[in-house]
Amino acid sequence: MDPNKLNHTSDASKAKAEAAGYKTTRPQVRPKTEGWKQLADPDGRPTLQFASPRVKQPATHLADMTLKEREAKVVEMGLPKFRAKQISKHYFEHRTTDPEQMTDLPKDRRGEMAEAFFPPLLTEVKRLVTDDGDTVKFLWRLFDGALVESVLMRYPGRITLCVSSQCGCGMNCPFCATGQSGLTRNMSTAEILDQIVQANRVIEEGGLGHTRKAVNGAEPERVNNIVFMGMGEPLANYKRVMNAVHRMIAPSPEGLGMSARGITVSTVGLAPAIRKLADEEIPITFALSLHAPDDELRDELIPVNSRWKVKEVLDAAYHYYEKTGRRVSIEYALIKDMNDHAWRAELLADKLNEYGKGWVHVNPIPLNPTPGSIWTSSTREVTREFVDRLNAAGVPTTLRDTRGKEIDGACGQLVATEQDRADADAAVGAEVVLSS
Repeated sequence: MDPNKLNHTSDASKAKAEAAGYKTTRPQVRPKTEGWKQLADPDGRPTLQFASPRVKQPATHLADMTLKEREAKVVEMGLPKFRAKQISKHYFEHRTTDPEQMTDLPKDRRGEMAEAFFPPLLTEVKRLVTDDGDTVKFLWRLFDGALVESVLMRYPGRITLCVSSQCGCGMNCPFCATGQSGLTRNMSTAEILDQIVQANRVIEEGGLGHTRKAVNGAEPERVNNIVFMGMGEPLANYKRVMNAVHRMIAPSPEGLGMSARGITVSTVGLAPAIRKLADEEIPITFALSLHAPDDELRDELIPVNSRWKVKEVLDAAYHYYEKTGRRVSIEYALIKDMNDHAWRAELLADKLNEYGKGWVHVNPIPLNPTPGSIWTSSTREVTREFVDRLNAAGVPTTLRDTRGKEIDGACGQLVATEQDRADADAAVGAEVVLSS
């Protein structure tokens, strides 16, 4: 990207802030890439990829279907429709696709049913563990060889899974590793859901540190908190993501029986899709990755801002609050000398307070380093001042915990590296040897 071709600069934002009476003392660093080339149009604007390329999706899986659709398929196979509930429970409750474990199904039809309902989805290539076993990053190979990652985290009182919704990302944000390679394709509903089912299987097997035993009638541990903050822009894969959400909250045997309030959908600011999400009237948590309160800087940090400016995105976010009554989360990655100035905290507070109080909560998070980036996270002192300025202005603000940084599993770090591809190729080779 050629900075000289950009219409706005961060210096202009600083000048506006000074004119408005904000005190600007620290230097203003402008976004730039190093170690990789950001795709841009002839005018120097980063290119945006909203639509997935026309590529083959995986075969229809049980998790892609409603219960009625599963029943219809079972009847087509010449079986009574109650078999659909049985096979659904095996997947969503018992986390298995192995026909040998489905002993309540007719023995001579188990293999046929498993083949019909469970085409290959996610194959684990490798997992990395940190935080004394409380954080696990998975690398998955999809049916077509595409690679995605998800991160499983244990917190006091909850287990969170950060899920991916796309293979890659087309939003082209320069500080995010996922966007450096662009968008390969959208993930299917079942591919999104299978990350949860497989994570629950890992928890059951004791793969997430210590395991709490189910005693006195308590349910066994499982994922109870979902954040769509993995690879991809969730609202650019709207239909499949929402199908997955509906399946997450539907009770068994329809789905996973999770609480909608434990699900967070994040976006970099696709304003029309935010309004559409509000109209779903599902009480999930909505998170807006803002990262800058001024259009001049956000145009460069979040290229989609060239389509929908800060005010339009905040209008849509406030509409979500009005429609659902659910407080909106503002995600803000603090980058040293770029977007962490005290005056930006004050500007952000002013813009949020224009809509009133009690509708929003800000979650700053220190920037997680990515390959090819010279950007660094803010100092502790600057971070504390940023948080204090927002709180002082009456905007509830909490510094967010960062997990998995040591294994490149934190926010903005998920990407399929060349080593990951080599590991995936080696795994495929091993499978061929074993099957021959």
